[in-house]
Amino acid sequence: RQILSFLEKFFRKKDLLKKKKISAIVTTGPTKEYIDPVRFISNESSGKQGYEIALELSRLGIKTTLISGPTKLRYSSDVKVKEVVSGNDMLEAVKKKLPTHIAVCAAAISDFKPLSVKKNKIKKDSKITEIKIEKNPDILSYLGKNNRYKPKLLVGFSAETENLIKNSIKKMQEKFCDIIIANDVSNKEIGFNSDVNEVTIIDKNGKTQKIQKNSKKFVASLIAKKIVDTFLLNEKSL
Repeated sequence: RQILSFLEKFFRKKDLLKKKKISAIVTTGPTKEYIDPVRFISNESSGKQGYEIALELSRLGIKTTLISGPTKLRYSSDVKVKEVVSGNDMLEAVKKKLPTHIAVCAAAISDFKPLSVKKNKIKKDSKITEIKIEKNPDILSYLGKNNRYKPKLLVGFSAETENLIKNSIKKMQEKFCDIIIANDVSNKEIGFNSDVNEVTIIDKNGKTQKIQKNSKKFVASLIAKKIVDTFLLNEKSL
């Protein structure tokens, strides 16, 4: 009876979301910020967690687009994918999908990019002593502060190496998120470039939900459930 009840609720919710044509965008993966044609600034993000979240949202009946930086993932046909390279590319791809009901910013966008990109490969004997950099666009902040196109539910990721909860709550407040996913990337066994993860879901009411170390697919299923439940709670008209 419990299994039957669960299945009935799942498909009822899925039908509701499909009928209301709920849309979502999920960003994932790293970005590559090129210095010259062969060198770039990037990080260890595999894109797996964001990808799994996109798959789960799609499975729940939400029309989902995954905007992915360069990864080695083999994408399923169950989710629409837009591949990009740089932080600027990702921002432009996000803008083209607005307005959207839900946005999940799981991408590990490089914080900085070179001020200029050299046309040719920099030679060892070029006597270059410094590479000038500037800040990359902050997509989470752009969405949170966008009065015209702010998603009805905005979810951010906070990759931290210290003071995980404190720093994540601060980020959530500064970026005007509804939910933040706190991720300790100092632990090499979880997070970046791993098949498993351990996160804490924090909502703007201060409620926390810790997901113990598990596969990124399982973690994504719980994150997606929190997203859908919060969205439906907020959108009482549905």
